[in-house]
Parts: sequence; structure tokens; C-alpha cells
Amino acid sequence: MDHIDPICPFDTSQYTGTPDAEPCERTIPVRERIARLDALYNAGREAEAGQLLERSRAEAHALGDWRGELSMLSELMGHYRRSMEQEKGLQAVADGLAIIREHHLGSTVSGATVMLNAATTMKCFGRAADSLPVFRHVARVFADNLAPEDYRFAGLYNNMALSYADVGDFANAERHFRLAMQSIARCPDPENELAVTLCNLAELYDRQDPEDARIFDCMEQAWEKLNAPTLPRNGYHAFTVSKCLPTFDYFGYFLYAQELRERVRSIYEGT
Repeated sequence: MDHIDPICPFDTSQYTGTPDAEPCERTIPVRERIARLDALYNAGREAEAGQLLERSRAEAHALGDWRGELSMLSELMGHYRRSMEQEKGLQAVADGLAIIREHHLGSTVSGATVMLNAATTMKCFGRAADSLPVFRHVARVFADNLAPEDYRFAGLYNNMALSYADVGDFANAERHFRLAMQSIARCPDPENELAVTLCNLAELYDRQDPEDARIFDCMEQAWEKLNAPTLPRNGYHAFTVSKCLPTFDYFGYFLYAQELRERVRSIYEGT
């Protein structure tokens, strides 16, 4: 993975400084593209979503619209995690971080948010140890610029916990999962994210002791969250359920898993 090596070891000084405020002369309509992207995901049209992102990124690059390109790269990181395309995902990380370095965005909330997405992608594709310094940098930027109740801390802590788990630091992993749940609980409609975090926590306990009674408690709570009566049954919920399904299968909750699979199918088919 030579294309990813420049970010390891992570040197924060490469990413900070005075942010580039110069406007791009020509730009792509980022909000319009994101709206189209959301519609495709909600309809379960994942491949078309990826094609839209790749075309939009290429268009922005050709125009010299580095801000639009960075937005599309950030979305592509998430897309490649969904489609499990490792080489493309890590290349998107490298390209996105290169733009952040070039334009000194590392101390801004927007730049740090892309870096959070990059670190999450690194973790997804086996680079957990490399991702942790990036996560810690994002944590400092967020702490300096965001209110403690900001929803972005939830994603940071959850994904940071997964990296700690992958490197065997279980105490820090559990601490960050707990921090994530505290942050999520402050957000509107927290059930989807709480269910994912509870599944993650169950897997963490299993890695330490498969007989840990807290595994059962986490899975029952996750099931309860996914069935909250006020939770919208939309494309995002279907995506969340898809992330939880392997955990229900792994722990032998086959009837729950069967019902959740039917729910995902029904949402995507509009029935």
C-alpha cells in the first residue's frame, strides 16, 4: 500500500497552518450531488451511488474545484467502506489527506471531519494502528471548536473505540464506546446509532470473555433500540440494520436476524 505510507507516522504539522480561503473559480453543485446521493442510497442503489461520486470527483478535479473534490472524496471513503473496496478506499484516504495538507485544513472542523472519515476508512481496511494518531488529532480539533454535546463526537468516539479494540487496547475501547453512547443519547432519534454501538460493545466483551453476561444485555438492548416505535423505517435505518445483522448472527440470535433481514428487504423494495 505505498500510496498510504506518507501518513504514517502521522505528523500533525503537515496538516495545520493558515487555511486556504481562496475561492475556486468554477465549482460543482455539491449540495445537489449529495441530495442525489442520499436518494440513491435510500433506494438501495449502491452501485449507482458510487458511479455518481466517482464522476463528480473527476468533474471537480478537472475544474480545479479542490473543495468539491474533497467533499466527493470524503463521501467516497464512506462508499468504499460500504462496498468493501480496499484499494479504492485507501487511495481516497491518501488523496483526501493530500488536499488537506496542501490547503492547511487540518485545524478546521471541516478538515478534521474529513480526517475522521479517513481514519475510519483506514481502520476498516486493516490500518487501525495508523488510524489512532489521526483520530487523536481530530479529537483535539473537535474539543477546541465544538460544543461537548455536538453529534460529531459520537462518530469520533465510536470509530476510535473500534481502532483501540483492533490493537488490543480493550480498556480504551470500552471507555470510548461509553463516551460514544453518552454523545449519541443527546442527539435526536438516537436509536439507530445506539444499536450499532451496543453491538460493537457486545463484540468487544466477546473478544475478552465469550461467557460475559454483558453480551446478552447489549444484544437485547440493541434489539430494543432497533424496534423503537418512533424510529423511521427508511434507507438509513436499513443501512443501520445491515451493520447490526452480522452481530445478531454471530451470537445466535437467528430469529431476530431473520426479522431484520426481512425488514431491510421490505424497506428497499418499498413494501
